Amino acid sequence: MQYRVEKDSIGEIKVPADKLWGAQTQRSYQNFKIGTEKIPIELVRVFSRLKKAAARVNLDLKLIDKERAEAIMTACDEVHAGKLDDNFPLAVWQTGSGTQFNMNVNEVLAHRAMQILQEQGKTIKVHPNDHVNHSQSSNDIFPTALHVVTLMLIKKHLLPIMDDFIAALDEKSNEFKDIIKIGRTHLMDATPLTLGQEISGWSGIVKRDREILDRSLEYVHYLAMGGTAVGTGINTHPEFAVRVAKEISNLTGENFETAPNKFQALSSKSELASVHGILKALAADLMKIANDVRWLASGPRCGIGEITIPANEPGSSIMPSKVNPTQAEAMTMVAVQIMGNDTTIGFAASQGNFQLNVFMPVIAYNMIQSIRLLGDAIKSFNHKCVTGIQPNLPRIKEHLNQSLILVTGLVPLIGYDKAAEIGKKAAKENTTLKQAALALGYVSEKDYDFYIDPQRLIKPEA
Repeated sequence: MQYRVEKDSIGEIKVPADKLWGAQTQRSYQNFKIGTEKIPIELVRVFSRLKKAAARVNLDLKLIDKERAEAIMTACDEVHAGKLDDNFPLAVWQTGSGTQFNMNVNEVLAHRAMQILQEQGKTIKVHPNDHVNHSQSSNDIFPTALHVVTLMLIKKHLLPIMDDFIAALDEKSNEFKDIIKIGRTHLMDATPLTLGQEISGWSGIVKRDREILDRSLEYVHYLAMGGTAVGTGINTHPEFAVRVAKEISNLTGENFETAPNKFQALSSKSELASVHGILKALAADLMKIANDVRWLASGPRCGIGEITIPANEPGSSIMPSKVNPTQAEAMTMVAVQIMGNDTTIGFAASQGNFQLNVFMPVIAYNMIQSIRLLGDAIKSFNHKCVTGIQPNLPRIKEHLNQSLILVTGLVPLIGYDKAAEIGKKAAKENTTLKQAALALGYVSEKDYDFYIDPQRLIKPEA
């Protein structure tokens, strides 16, 4: 491998000749051989937008000359387009402020900007700190990036997938609105409902989670940039913070604002902990839905078996013809991962000491993973499982007719105690509810048929 020599405030270091990064990136790359987790590419893309916004504002404020600023912005566009992806090798497990990652971006952009200028016949030095990082600190650009990447990923990736999932559930709810089945609470028989009503509950869960998630994003619209090192805005123009938030809004199509208190914005991560808390709540609800699906589809002959789900692949290496609820299992594993990520983010958010939180890379990694996993898992579960759900009508009818809890329908007529006596008699003597009710003489056959009609039991009384 060919190397070139780069220099920083510590001294000289060899850097691979085919890479655009500089000395500080190389030191981090060599010093943090920890795990396999790398800074997510989504964060690289967002940093490229923030650096472009800063270069534009610095140009407008006459803090950087036009040649350097335009070359930096062109390099930012190349990073955003994915043309320079192999130049961002750093581990999540680095300095908690993300300084080395910020310098990785600064060095790549500076080096590429100089190449662009050279292609124009200009020999102009572009410095990673003095020019690319002008008016910025790792301490304010990294929390800014956390807010922007969280908002953008949720709105562009997760919410559209949730909307598709809700639409599919609503379609199934309508399709099965007339199929009456037995309900279950505590995993035990309960009063009837329709399969459509049951699935409407799943849809309602996801709709509510989406509403809460959308509301929780309000506070990530506020950005820390302009606070620089500790929140005072040292080495920035008085207009920089407001202008850069506006420019970031222009580049992303979202309405970002400068944070009113930069000391809070640098040291607290409550907004991110709150948003991820909603992602955890969504994961908990998805766990419930996936478990409902695999319970209802269990069997096919020795379980509940009231619905069938697509047979996507063989389920056993030893048992022929076995098919498992693999999409539900994948969803529940993702849910568990999200819950673990929430613990990490919550604890990391508690570690804001004095003017800075130094757990930002791990917050970024877990937040991005959670959003990505939730979107991907919901999409897979929806298309590979939910859309293929079908009712097993004979099984549904069998369970409905066998249930002793239908006796609840007699309570308005004869009261709780007599209805309970009928249910206990039927269970003890292994007879039907009707036989027990008529034998006890508590109701006439006409009244029994009227009050136990399943159509009456799935809605409030008229």
